[in-house]
Amino acid sequence: MLVLGLDTATPAVTAALAEVGGGGLRGLGERRVVDPRAHGELLAPQIQRVLADAGKAPRDLGAIVAGLGPGPFTGLRVGLATAAAMGQALGIPAYGVCTLDALGRAAGPGRVLVATDARRREVYFATYQDGVRVTGPEVAKPADVPVDAERAVGEGAVKYSEIFGIPIDDRVLYPSGEALIALALGEIGAGAEGGVLTPLYLRRPDAVAATERKHVLQ
Repeated sequence: MLVLGLDTATPAVTAALAEVGGGGLRGLGERRVVDPRAHGELLAPQIQRVLADAGKAPRDLGAIVAGLGPGPFTGLRVGLATAAAMGQALGIPAYGVCTLDALGRAAGPGRVLVATDARRREVYFATYQDGVRVTGPEVAKPADVPVDAERAVGEGAVKYSEIFGIPIDDRVLYPSGEALIALALGEIGAGAEGGVLTPLYLRRPDAVAATERKHVLQ
């Protein structure tokens, strides 16, 4: 089965393609561009390019895996809306995976803190033991993050490295689409129907509707 992996929960816009079968997963390619302000403009071209690189078309896809965040509202919803729309149009299941879990998996063995930039001088974070999440995800100011790890990964860890005070592995900055697909292998292999892609915002969006009207002269 051909599976597309998408993530827009961080400044990186990522699309990856993999073949999934009885023997596991075989990566076919990954496209990534880092731009925190252009997720909507960049995701579709990334998908087209990763498919073209492998000589495939959208109709060849058997499933889609999308990063659920946590992430800033605007960027995150681009990836989830795209995954949901493609899944519906192609009649294939779409699965959601916590974006931080992809970073935790890529970080490898040991106790690892994963931190991504949440803006507002905050980070989204979780702690992993040998790639398995043991705490989080949560959002907090870097100084309020409980550091119970040997090292840290993610662009948030790099940005606030002096505050965290543990070694930073700057080779793992953004989530891998292939790692997202790998985390969904159980559902894919079981032929699960997929479901609603519920985003992990962890806080309200910057723009919210007014709760009451104000007098024009106030």
